[in-house]
Amino acid sequence: MAAMAAAPKVCFEAKAVLDAAVTQTGLSDFGAPDFHERLDIWLQSFAEDSGLNDLGRANLFADCVRQASTRLKFEDAWKRHPEIADVRIDRPIMIAGLPRSGTTHLVNLLAADDRLRSMTLWESMTPVSDVLPPPAPAVDPRRLACKEMWGGFEALLPFMPAMHEMDPDGVHEDVELLGPDFSGYLIEWVSRPYQWRDWYLAHDQTPHYAYARRLLQYMTWARGPNRWVMKSPPHMENFGALAAVYPDATTIITHRDPLAVLQSAITMIAYGDRIRRHMDRAQIEELASYWIDRIEALLRRCVAERDLLPKALDVRFNDYMADQMGVIEQVYALAELDLTPAAKAHIQTYLDANPRGKHGRVVYDLAGDFGVDIEATRERFAFYYERFGVAVEVL
Repeated sequence: MAAMAAAPKVCFEAKAVLDAAVTQTGLSDFGAPDFHERLDIWLQSFAEDSGLNDLGRANLFADCVRQASTRLKFEDAWKRHPEIADVRIDRPIMIAGLPRSGTTHLVNLLAADDRLRSMTLWESMTPVSDVLPPPAPAVDPRRLACKEMWGGFEALLPFMPAMHEMDPDGVHEDVELLGPDFSGYLIEWVSRPYQWRDWYLAHDQTPHYAYARRLLQYMTWARGPNRWVMKSPPHMENFGALAAVYPDATTIITHRDPLAVLQSAITMIAYGDRIRRHMDRAQIEELASYWIDRIEALLRRCVAERDLLPKALDVRFNDYMADQMGVIEQVYALAELDLTPAAKAHIQTYLDANPRGKHGRVVYDLAGDFGVDIEATRERFAFYYERFGVAVEVL
């Protein structure tokens, strides 16, 4: 592909990343220096990932520069506008659930209620504007740049919307807000960062959730309202951090057969890997092994920490698919938010316009495509099926 041929060679060194961010923004204060350790581990993990091609390496380097630039702009805004620290985040509704378990659809339904603040894809990728106050969303350069970028991405991978639509104006994951603090699990979706994975799982994420909350305060200050609806799969492995940083949150946890999740998620990652990795059979089998291990670790933490949440609702995927408006009513009741006729109408309009399979359907084959032993893998997740009464899906 031309994009691969044109990809620049990069060196995964922290100085190169930070110097590029300083040049890009004209700023130099990165705030608390503890992020250096995490950035170093990110970069070392990328350097050790021999499966990456030049385009994959260049994209990861650019992502690090983007996150460092956001950090610079955020620190600058916080210093120039100390009133941001007084912004209240009011009783957020937090959706946690496995990837491919209905979280994106659910958060977009709730976001149809204009009394709630949500985070679009374009805003999550560049949460801090170059100018204050930010321009209206329709003309915001961040939105326009995101639309251009994802348009190019989907031109390379035209079946991606059928797997997981990345609409720049659609609601995205708040896990993106951990990026400028160089934490979170997002880099695991675009690389095999073993060293980072191990560091992340060994460290309490509460400080990084607190950093993300500060970013929410900025985003609320820039454009309200102040009651948020958000979603992020890795909340499932960080319920302790979530409860500590958002003690007044209502948490909705979606549950789905992990094998159905894995076959969808792994296929989607493998499809994206076509443009960022040197793909062969070994790479495909490594991908499956990595994510089976990873989802098991996530779900074991979910089981261990579930009862730390002060106000939460467990929603099984099959129940949600059978009665989506009924689940919405449960969410509103738990969140003590009136489901007004106007809100219900907006939600129904979104439901009608976005049926399941809107962009077509993908045929998955976890055993045939990835060599996964279905029964042995299902047995690994017995603890999760039993804890939450999750239905086994036919693969």
